[in-house]
Amino acid sequence: MAHHHHVTSADIAIHGDHLDNSKVAKLKTIALAIAVIGTLASVYMLFFASNQTKGSFAYSWLFAFYFFLTLSIGGCFWTLLHNVSNSGWGTSVRRTFENLGSTYPWMFLFGIPLLCPQVQQYLYEWMNIHRDATGDVKEHLHHADHLLYNKYWYMNYPFWLGRFIFFGVGLSLVIIGLRKLSTAQDTDPNPGVERLFRARFHSTYTLIIFALTITFTGFDFLMGLDYKWFSTMWGVYLFAGSALNSMAVIILVNAWLKSKGHLKHVAGPEHFHIMGKLLFAFTTFWAYIAFSQFFLIWYAGITEETSYFLIRNTGNWNTAMIALVFGHFVIPFVILLQAWLKRNPKTLSIMAIYTLCMHVLDHYLITIPERGVSLGGTHMSKGEAFAGLGPITPTIDGAFWGDILAFVTIGAAFIFFLVRALGQHSLYPNRDPRILESANLSN
Repeated sequence: MAHHHHVTSADIAIHGDHLDNSKVAKLKTIALAIAVIGTLASVYMLFFASNQTKGSFAYSWLFAFYFFLTLSIGGCFWTLLHNVSNSGWGTSVRRTFENLGSTYPWMFLFGIPLLCPQVQQYLYEWMNIHRDATGDVKEHLHHADHLLYNKYWYMNYPFWLGRFIFFGVGLSLVIIGLRKLSTAQDTDPNPGVERLFRARFHSTYTLIIFALTITFTGFDFLMGLDYKWFSTMWGVYLFAGSALNSMAVIILVNAWLKSKGHLKHVAGPEHFHIMGKLLFAFTTFWAYIAFSQFFLIWYAGITEETSYFLIRNTGNWNTAMIALVFGHFVIPFVILLQAWLKRNPKTLSIMAIYTLCMHVLDHYLITIPERGVSLGGTHMSKGEAFAGLGPITPTIDGAFWGDILAFVTIGAAFIFFLVRALGQHSLYPNRDPRILESANLSN
């Protein structure tokens, strides 16, 4: 299905396509109010509530923080990939990639509580062992915990802190720089192709920063919840989910803009078809990586590795894991095979929302089961629990409400910063030399 007529330069608005900020002012105000009130409540929950509440909410906060961080990181990824691949089709929707990526510096700020020992003590057992060590930490670990001793070169607080700062600053500078390079073209009387070459060049080596960020934030913030556990596929697993669900957000944003009369002439069914194909591709890729990780760990049967799935294959967590298999892969795989569905912004948007719901379940299962093991009132080690000496994942009464509070708080902030970014510049790069090629896309 092609456009009704061939798009020419006469169809491209001279000053671009801008969001009327007055029409989204109410949305931004509500989102900001929820974010501010929620943040104040969260600060109380993290630092001033009872010990049980503080510990429980620390996991809630980590779950919500990393969920929304993956969406922002994904926006950075699609921006980098567009530039590196010299993509023609994506020019019409590139600004949405950049706007989503631009939320990353703001989203990363919600990770600041992870720097506080009052929060760390509930999440990262290895840090507590280091703090409790008498004398030289490394020497103490050599005698007390040989597994942690072997990981000391990586799992030591100064290096962890350095990585935290690098993750926050590094990718923020990348996306801010690329977005600035892109938006400056909108008002350049002689746009040319020089900026495209610069964007492509700067997106090559900075892809490394992206790869380090999605991989090692996953190691430091999530895998570090159980310092004994490890998986060589963890970074790729998180990347697959990040790329998939950030594309879901991009689809939703573009469908919303189209419904408001924006992106006229430059984005149509062909663009949604390609974005739908990318959603389908990464649904399959996520499933492949998820199964491969499970299969390799289960087949090898190494105690330190299998702990992750033993916890999640017990009780109600097992039901959720089975739901993830069918909900995150089988159902969207079958539905997204339909070409007509991918060309229709409304039906594709429904699948994008569904995919994001599955992403919530995925990250809930990554983070929250660890809370029951650490804070559920059992003083047994995981090894004793696995041996049948007690419950692996005792539940904590009322903890779910904390999960909702953290998710709504950071989610409202995410919406605020995304809508704010949409209103700052033209919604598509109207002076990009390839905009006509993209507008006349046929695939």
